[in-house]
Amino acid sequence: MKAMVVTEFGGPEVLKYMDIDKPSIQSKQVLIRVAATSVNFADIKSRYGKHHGAGQPPFIPGLDAAGTIEEVGSDVQHLKVGQRVITFPNNGSYSEYVVANEELTFLLPDNVDFDIAAAFPIVSFTSYKLLADVARMEPGETVLIHAAAGGIGTTAIQLAKILGAGRIIGTVGNEHKIAAAQEAGADHVICYEKEDFAEKVNELTNGQGADVILDSISGWVSEKSLTCLARYGRLVNFGISGGVAGQLKTTDLHSSCRSVLGFSLGTTRDKRPHLLRDASKHVLQYLADGKLNMKIGKRFSLEEAAKAHEWVESRQSTGKVLLDLRL
Repeated sequence: MKAMVVTEFGGPEVLKYMDIDKPSIQSKQVLIRVAATSVNFADIKSRYGKHHGAGQPPFIPGLDAAGTIEEVGSDVQHLKVGQRVITFPNNGSYSEYVVANEELTFLLPDNVDFDIAAAFPIVSFTSYKLLADVARMEPGETVLIHAAAGGIGTTAIQLAKILGAGRIIGTVGNEHKIAAAQEAGADHVICYEKEDFAEKVNELTNGQGADVILDSISGWVSEKSLTCLARYGRLVNFGISGGVAGQLKTTDLHSSCRSVLGFSLGTTRDKRPHLLRDASKHVLQYLADGKLNMKIGKRFSLEEAAKAHEWVESRQSTGKVLLDLRL
């Protein structure tokens, strides 16, 4: 089968399109022919050897996939050959076939096509877990979402609205991304290159701050976020795309009853996969009902994976970037 392989740690040029053996399955696994997969920032960090789940080269990157089951293991109970599914596979998803555990494979509603299916697993599962389970967002609360124009950002905006947020504020790194966050449903969008986002959040909330802050950037963004986090507020960190860890003081927490929380979809997938079953029911239903929409920014063929990585790394991308194996 064809696959994109990271041959050594480095830039996009280390991605090589090559023939490798089709993987075999075990008794509780399924073999899926991939229709499309998404490009996530974690894939880029893995290529550089900076992601916490990255293996050693050579390896196939990619965290999620949409496709059709071609083979099922002898102990698989709820899946059949020919079913359309999304999955978090055992091996990387930048390939024509992936192997996945039954527990991490989910049936697609009939009215959800493969493009949308490939765009949503990482971003929708992550966003739902962040808001509903980690932050325990309550109806009427103010939610601040950093990197609001990206895949998780635009999805989290929609899910916050579905879950009843009273006000949704997004931040973006440059002005051309404002429209994407607005289109997703943000009530206010702040470009932090142009103004102090914390001051603006406090102004918009009459000095109360945001009840929930979703932070995938870390560094100074995390530190600054504490200055606009409401009493009893929850700051949830789920990434470090800024490349630097934030420095937080415990004195900023106890008397204000605020919390700093962490979440990793990768860790949850590996250590407590059963926790994703409830999230799958909700997000798949939202997709089927048309409440949740996936914005697809660009599509590339599998062979063009290096170009897809370059586009995501440029920080110009909005929405989800796909590798379409049907091209």
